[in-house]
Amino acid sequence: MEDTEPRNTEPKADPPAADGDQPLQQRKKRLRRTRRIVLAAFLVLLLPLLTAETALRVNYMGDPADGTHTRNRDAMWLGHAWVDGRKDDADLTAFAARLKTTGIRDLYVHTGPLEHDGTLPKARYPEARWLIDAVHRELPGVRVQAFLGDVLVTEGPDGMHLGRADTRAAVVDSARQVLDAGYDGVHLDLEPLHSGDRDYLSLLDDLRAVTRAQGARLSVAAHQIDPLPALHTVFGVFTENPKWWSQEFFGQVARRVDQIAVMTYDTAQPLEGTYGGYVAQQTSLALEVTPPTTHLLMGLPFYYESNFDHWGHAETVEAAVRGVRLGLSRTDADRKLFGVAPYIDFAATGTNWKEYREGWVR
Repeated sequence: MEDTEPRNTEPKADPPAADGDQPLQQRKKRLRRTRRIVLAAFLVLLLPLLTAETALRVNYMGDPADGTHTRNRDAMWLGHAWVDGRKDDADLTAFAARLKTTGIRDLYVHTGPLEHDGTLPKARYPEARWLIDAVHRELPGVRVQAFLGDVLVTEGPDGMHLGRADTRAAVVDSARQVLDAGYDGVHLDLEPLHSGDRDYLSLLDDLRAVTRAQGARLSVAAHQIDPLPALHTVFGVFTENPKWWSQEFFGQVARRVDQIAVMTYDTAQPLEGTYGGYVAQQTSLALEVTPPTTHLLMGLPFYYESNFDHWGHAETVEAAVRGVRLGLSRTDADRKLFGVAPYIDFAATGTNWKEYREGWVR
């Protein structure tokens, strides 16, 4: 017999939960709430990152302006083997032959490291005089600068204390020492150096007085510039290594030296396009605050490694050179005191040299 009674289509209510089921339901609610919070936090972090990476990729687009190639004012960082006796005349002859067809005119030769008190034992560079004379003979017009560096105590218990006046005075004395040995200049690399360090600026003022008095060059290796305003401050809240300098501080350093070389590598960029866009941005930011009387150099990664800070497939010389040319084109295409600086000779590959020549030297 057909059922003529209307059917109740409303969903049946769940039976009252037993006392033992209530904690289980509460745990499920807390789990759902936690998942929503985690998802929201993930999106809050991911969306700005994706936006920034997309902007960098867009920054890598376009064509560099004509004439944005070497001004024959490039530099290169060299390892310690050139001054401790491991290199000889044959090595220098081969290296000079490679450099003659490039735009490299300054060599930053690792001559330290400095002691934490700022002093420099002469035993660390027994063959410096040989190298300087050989370079001047084989490569007329190329300067040899003493690359001096040390770790600072900004992020660890051991290192150099720039806040100590006697330490800064010892660094200045070490500069006099290498200039007396025949070097054409002093190249300073102190890391990690936090943005706004007034003791560092004071040290540069003292060093500049010494190098100018002797007709020598003062150059520094510089941290990268905040890709977003005050990013170093934000990072400083969450980590001991803020990484970047403010653009203002970069300009303060640039006004105190003859050359400033940006360490434009170890950027953690995952793709060639975003890395090249990052280099283009760094080039523009540096050009904006570097006076035309200061020689600006953008670093090139002449080495290969893959880790979170440096993805070898992304940080290529080709991408870096194109990024440099794009930044130069957009900001100051006719800047005369400008170049690139490969890091470093002992890790350089044939591909690194090829991409430098084809992209920049031509």
